[in-house]
Amino acid sequence: MKALVTGGAGFIGSHLVDRLIELGLEVVVVDNLSKGKKENVNKNAQLIVTDIRDEKSIENIFKEYSFDYVFHLAAQASVSASVKNPVEDADINIVGSLILIKNSIKYGVKKLIFSSTGGAIYGEEVDVFPTPETICPFPISPYGIAKLSVEHYLRFAKKEFGLNYTVLRYANVYGPRQDPYGEAGVVAIFTSRMINGEDVIINGDGEYVRDYIYVSDVVDANLRAMKKGDGLEINIGTSRGTTVNQLFSYLKKITGYDKEPIYGPPRKGDIRMSLLCYTRANEELKWKPKIELEKGLRLTVEWFKRNFKAKDV
Repeated sequence: MKALVTGGAGFIGSHLVDRLIELGLEVVVVDNLSKGKKENVNKNAQLIVTDIRDEKSIENIFKEYSFDYVFHLAAQASVSASVKNPVEDADINIVGSLILIKNSIKYGVKKLIFSSTGGAIYGEEVDVFPTPETICPFPISPYGIAKLSVEHYLRFAKKEFGLNYTVLRYANVYGPRQDPYGEAGVVAIFTSRMINGEDVIINGDGEYVRDYIYVSDVVDANLRAMKKGDGLEINIGTSRGTTVNQLFSYLKKITGYDKEPIYGPPRKGDIRMSLLCYTRANEELKWKPKIELEKGLRLTVEWFKRNFKAKDV
């Protein structure tokens, strides 16, 4: 079997590629390397450096490889960046996705597994926590709006053209290989700064609640979605809420960090609470999270200590 992984040189995508290859699939990675890194890509995968918005290039790839599965992880993944430049966000996250959907239909892909967001898609109006998929999404950031738009396009593609798909709505994913630079996840940023004794800045009051999910659990959900969850939107989270202040305390203890955080202004587009119910994932994918937060943080810190020198972070 052949699989395409867009964004396969990135954090989550590269872990998924590793597992697909372990399972014996032929894997092609499409990544423009704007965020991903060549060194993340499994040596047994075929890396093609191109942009998902390059229609000619993408069609040639689909034509040449005749994929069975498409795992679409490539994205502009920053909420704050989407607020600053919603046009670029839509171009990458909506237009790029439509090019992949069009070619998946044209070249007979068995299934497309789409990496969506549970953290940004439900919005501020939610009053049910942990939040199930039955709650109507009302995203407040262009990033969340774009992800929801692609979900709608997938429903259209299934109804009109028979394209099979599963949408996985991720909570806040963390783990080894997450980039600590710029608009990265908070675990990677905090960890890199702590192990180098640098100041850690918390945006807002630190009482924003998030659902942190370890990367191996996310990969497991993707693998299960190859055969299950057809035509569904499925939350991939832990149903466990952790404030940024609590996260800081956990990482401070693990790393031996001896400073207090510096509090800065809140980020535009951030919601106060995101906590996902994974009942549907358990019922439809036979999936549940396996890695507890404290264990996952220790594994992440250990990886950062092995792979990042002080001058790198």
